[in-house]
Amino acid sequence: MLKYFINKVCGKFIFAPRIMICIPSKVTEVEKKAVIDAASQAGARKVYLIEEPIAAAIGAGIDISKACGNMVVDIGGGTTDIAVIALGGSVVSSSLKVAGDKFDEAIVKYIKKKHNLAIGERTAEDLKINIGCVYPKIQDTDMQIRGRDLTSGLPKTVTVKSSEMLEALIEPAMMIVDAVHSVLERTPPELAADISDRGIYMTGGGCLLDGLDKLLQEKTGINVMIAQDSVSCVALGTGKALDNLDALDGKARR
Repeated sequence: MLKYFINKVCGKFIFAPRIMICIPSKVTEVEKKAVIDAASQAGARKVYLIEEPIAAAIGAGIDISKACGNMVVDIGGGTTDIAVIALGGSVVSSSLKVAGDKFDEAIVKYIKKKHNLAIGERTAEDLKINIGCVYPKIQDTDMQIRGRDLTSGLPKTVTVKSSEMLEALIEPAMMIVDAVHSVLERTPPELAADISDRGIYMTGGGCLLDGLDKLLQEKTGINVMIAQDSVSCVALGTGKALDNLDALDGKARR
């Protein structure tokens, strides 16, 4: 896949390109080496690794070079990365494998248990996007879905309410909230004060789940903001970081 994208971007290049790849904040050295080796075999001349929260912060327009602390919660498809960033690097960070995919899995399990209905990941994602929430809504909404009845084995249509989605999604959502709380507990007091003043920035497609920002704000007591163009923040930040390769060259991993 890497080779395909390299060829698509560079075409028939004479010189091998330099590549920057985003990685979760808590990957091991073995995993980092595997990423570098894969990129090198795909045709990279030099491989740079950047942590996803740092790329997300850059993409969100945060000046990470300053001494003041900024907290970024990046909720993607497979992982949620939480980091307190200051002076261009992460001071405290955490990564957990609870994100968009886990929300989908939670919906599939809930529908199976509550309605005795088997649904696919695409239907679960439609439910998550359209009526999914992790904070009580003022007005309950509903949506019709089709799946396979586990008793008869025949297709069946049921109506699912947003209040049911709240029941299904609150557990994985609270795991993310607990991880943010854990990072805040380990944050130096001066940086914690900065975060209290500046707020928590949320990025990634997973942060668009209805009410997740409200839930996090209620549980931490800190203002929570969803970054503009949150889905593309990591990609945009990586692109901006590529413009400053000389500054990153000392930290490059090859």
